[in-house]
Amino acid sequence: MKQGTTIITLDNGYHLWTNTQGTGDIHLLALHGGPGGNHEYWENTAQQLAKQGLNVQVHMYDQLGSWYSDQPDYSLPENKKYLTYDYFLDEVEEVRQKLGLDKFYLIGQSWGGALVQMYALKYGQHLKGAIISSMVDNIDEYVTHINQIREKIMTADQLAYMKQVEANGNYDDPKYQSLVDILNKGYVDRKQPAAISHLIDTTATDVYGAFQGDNEFVITGKLKEWDVRDQLKNIQVPTLVTFGEHETMPLATGKRMAETIPHARWATTPDGGHHHMIDNAPVYYDHLATFMRDVENNTFND
Repeated sequence: MKQGTTIITLDNGYHLWTNTQGTGDIHLLALHGGPGGNHEYWENTAQQLAKQGLNVQVHMYDQLGSWYSDQPDYSLPENKKYLTYDYFLDEVEEVRQKLGLDKFYLIGQSWGGALVQMYALKYGQHLKGAIISSMVDNIDEYVTHINQIREKIMTADQLAYMKQVEANGNYDDPKYQSLVDILNKGYVDRKQPAAISHLIDTTATDVYGAFQGDNEFVITGKLKEWDVRDQLKNIQVPTLVTFGEHETMPLATGKRMAETIPHARWATTPDGGHHHMIDNAPVYYDHLATFMRDVENNTFND
């Protein structure tokens, strides 16, 4: 398979940026979070897995609206159809077809982890294994947990200020954004590597806003509806559920998910935030390589 960057044309006429790294007969398709994030924290996944003794071709792409891929004008009514769960789920399947993948592994971080859950339920026949990285199966438990974090690390005055700003919808308030940054540095991007920092914000805000809202700690978009708790039992492929031990997602939820999915394994990353593949790469990729190796060798035990 062609290494490096390939631009694929979707059936809807838009173009997606894709990139393939690594060698070998094992294929891993990596989905980024956000929605509206980008591929960058997956860029060295093939190299990290090689350090674990596993040769894998890692395929990544920026979803429609994100960074290197086409960015529709979402103010146009005819483009609202691209801001739905169904669109992004079927986009994964179209990317799979365009890249010629089958019997592959699918990994997704955060929002990408939601897509993994949906894909395994609808298109699981194409998968060897699924990896849900830092994503819950319902948003209510996340909201409860993230508010517990805020109450623990913020002073009473800071917490009151944040809630007042949120009530007023004044998310651009500089003081509010500085408090959000405290939470980001503690629970989302703990390591904050220079390699994925930018001089401008690369978030696809139209996409992020439609699903999430202004930031990771307030859900005002479509993710308020996210709940697949009653469907997880129908995921039949070997699954790894992996969370950071110091992140925004509640570990109790992740553990319950691994117990609900018929063939699943639970793993956590010490000192890892929401992006624990960066915060503690050796442990994160040891878990991932061990899972994939066990599935390949038919020694996976859930």
